[in-house]
Amino acid sequence: MSVWMPILVLLILVGSAFPLWVVAAETTPALMLAEKYQGHEQLSQYWASEKYDGVRAFWDGTQLQTRSGYLIDAPPWFLAEIPDDALDGELWLDYGRFDEISALIRSHNRQDDPLWRDVRFMVFDRPDSDLPFIDRYQQLRQLINTTDTDPVQLVKQFPVSDKDDLNERLEPILARGGEGLMLHRLSSIYTPGRSHDLLKVTPLDDDEGIVVGYEEGEGRLANMVGSLRVKLENGRILRIGSGLSDEERQNPPEIGSRIRFTYRGLTATGLPRFATYDRPRPLE
Repeated sequence: MSVWMPILVLLILVGSAFPLWVVAAETTPALMLAEKYQGHEQLSQYWASEKYDGVRAFWDGTQLQTRSGYLIDAPPWFLAEIPDDALDGELWLDYGRFDEISALIRSHNRQDDPLWRDVRFMVFDRPDSDLPFIDRYQQLRQLINTTDTDPVQLVKQFPVSDKDDLNERLEPILARGGEGLMLHRLSSIYTPGRSHDLLKVTPLDDDEGIVVGYEEGEGRLANMVGSLRVKLENGRILRIGSGLSDEERQNPPEIGSRIRFTYRGLTATGLPRFATYDRPRPLE
């Protein structure tokens, strides 16, 4: 029996691998989700913004929640800086610091952690407004008037004329360690779920899924995890073995946890091609 099998059995017996401190809100926030930019969209219909690599956060006027509705244990002074209006954004530290912000958000009783002084709530939309995006953005510009040191920041939006312009905007972001760009359709109403009103522009395709099991490794990987069995949003199961370090194979992401993976296009059956494990995601 491999070293991780007893742990797996224990997790199944207790029925959940989520931390015991996690508290869910009464409802899950209904957020807009992005589709992948395909290259044929009319860019004149969109404005672009930087895609920040942080933890998606919804502010309902009194509390911060992750995408899945779990309450974020932020310090009172941090929450006091956020306007009363409902806001959609990303909790972000800096380039290359995702692991730190993820650990902070997943922790409890860390309101005194000095790391919170570096956290920025990067706001990019207003879920409670029924106006088109271009008007919602103008509302946000009036609502969020901040300096660079304030914890609440407005994500800057800008027009792009064509693909060459888009690539010119993308290159410096990638060079400084950013993930890519987001495209917001100017005429779109804030509508929960995935649509082409919101697009992500990244060098690689990426997605997330829930770990539902493990495949045992063979040969050099004996007594370790060979691959993760990951449940996708559409319910299909994907096996992901690439990208896992030996340490992660010995201590794999827990059953029930969310992970992010990259891939290159889809197979003929619609599954992500060349899926590679990237990192764990917090309980969004």
